[in-house]
Amino acid sequence: MLKRFISYYKPHMKLFTLDMLASLLISVIGMLYPIMTRTMLNDLIPNRNYRLIVIFGVGLLAVYVIRMLLRYFVQYWGHVVGVRMQAEMRSDMFRKLETLPYSYYDNNETGKIMSRMTNDLMDISELAHHGPENFFICTITIVGSFVYLCMIDVALTLIIFACVPLLVAVSLVLNKRMNAVFMESRKSIAVVNAALESSISGIRVTKAFTNSAVESEKFEVGNSMYVEARRKSYKVMAQFHSSTSFITDVFNVVVLIAGGLFLYAGRINFADYSTFIVSINLFISPVMTLISFVEQFQNGVTGFQRFLEIMDEEPEQERPDAKELRDVRGDIRFDNVSFSYDGNGEVVHNITLDVKRGQKVALVGPSGGGKTTLCHLIPRFYRRDEGSLTIDGTDIDDVTLDSLRRNIGIVQQDVFLFDGTIAENIMYGRPSATREEMLEAARRANIDEYVASLPDGYETRIGERGVKLSGGQKQRLSIARVFLKNPAILILDEATSALDNTTEILIQRALDELCEGRTTLVVAHRLSTVKNANRIVVVEGGRITEEGTHAELMERGGTYAKLYSLQFRTEDMARL
Repeated sequence: MLKRFISYYKPHMKLFTLDMLASLLISVIGMLYPIMTRTMLNDLIPNRNYRLIVIFGVGLLAVYVIRMLLRYFVQYWGHVVGVRMQAEMRSDMFRKLETLPYSYYDNNETGKIMSRMTNDLMDISELAHHGPENFFICTITIVGSFVYLCMIDVALTLIIFACVPLLVAVSLVLNKRMNAVFMESRKSIAVVNAALESSISGIRVTKAFTNSAVESEKFEVGNSMYVEARRKSYKVMAQFHSSTSFITDVFNVVVLIAGGLFLYAGRINFADYSTFIVSINLFISPVMTLISFVEQFQNGVTGFQRFLEIMDEEPEQERPDAKELRDVRGDIRFDNVSFSYDGNGEVVHNITLDVKRGQKVALVGPSGGGKTTLCHLIPRFYRRDEGSLTIDGTDIDDVTLDSLRRNIGIVQQDVFLFDGTIAENIMYGRPSATREEMLEAARRANIDEYVASLPDGYETRIGERGVKLSGGQKQRLSIARVFLKNPAILILDEATSALDNTTEILIQRALDELCEGRTTLVVAHRLSTVKNANRIVVVEGGRITEEGTHAELMERGGTYAKLYSLQFRTEDMARL
């Protein structure tokens, strides 16, 4: 872990080296005061050398001005190094998240991921700056003061520093406990963020169902977990700080008693005794700094551990010799394909299905039968467990993910739009497209007239997830996006099921045009929309139970006929 942390310093090594050099000079300057104190007490004052006393004082003041400038450099540029490292880690994490499979997001809440991206990396940034700096300055000061005191009197120095092993032992014992409670605290923060993200995203649903009290109760569960986790961490911190502070107080007692006895015995003079008192404070100060730094260190370490958890996640796999999928015609074949989520029961069982170029094949059947899952296997959102899945005779495992997905367009019931303009959301289908191509895509999706009625036209901002648009407008925007992408294979997953009849007719016209010349798989519960499909496939319990045209399946009187008749009667009753 340390090696990976250090690797983020490499791009900033020049600035980091200057930061450490400045820290070294700050430590050296800090050693000047006790040295000059001893010289003045032993020599300058007894010999009444007032001229040198003034020179020493002015020189010390000049050195302190230099130390002020050095501290400014360390404080400013040291933090800049930390922020730049944080930005690089955030970029690395974002790029990593982009490579992770669907299954990762099935099992990890957005709020928890965001917590790692923000809170954790902020603490890592602070550690990246203060860690080396504090360790370097404090170590140099402690070692320097020890050496200098040994030059005065070795025996007295060893007596005073005998407390150090006790301080180290206490720190090590409590440090381990702090690591555990700080990790628990981080997890609780992630739970709070996840609950907050979910509640804010669903605020309209909450208001519609007047369930503010329910959401507050759910939020307070995570909030209480956070309070309890922080309570535990503060308890261990209190033990740590009180214990270590007591030991550092003992240093003063030891130097007072032992130094007084050495002075009484004539082993040292008054000047040396005074120097010991000054120097021991010089020693205690960096020790206290290191003690105070422990909390920040634990925050940074646990944050980096959580950062590495994401960085070590297995990305979407692609064969080293994977080739580009080019000139796609659109022939799709499932050959004994099976799939299960995390190995917990198969969702798709030994399905064999041929979809010819340009065909429109509808997948129908009861909810939870595996229709959407089957479609998600084509762009390899999930990897099949068994069987073969080919496009134009090429196994999809043998081609690059980018080239595979570039040739597949998806229109879903739950349309996701980004917070931006209408133009930006359409251009998402193909960012390199021209303005004219974008306008043509909007026209073919039957959304151009609506956009023309807006004051800002295509530069109209649509809000988070397109909140300023109606369901039909969102759907047409997503269709325009696919028109612009111009894929050879199209997947329509309940694309019109959430719309009213009038809007559905408008959307269906756009979809019919979109389907022309493309191999299309349609997942539909509203069976009236798929009557004209080249083939209708009934999927139940992850298996294909029926297959044929609308007329053939109605004549057969099986599951499809029953579903269609039931739906037809339900719609008739609704009209009455």
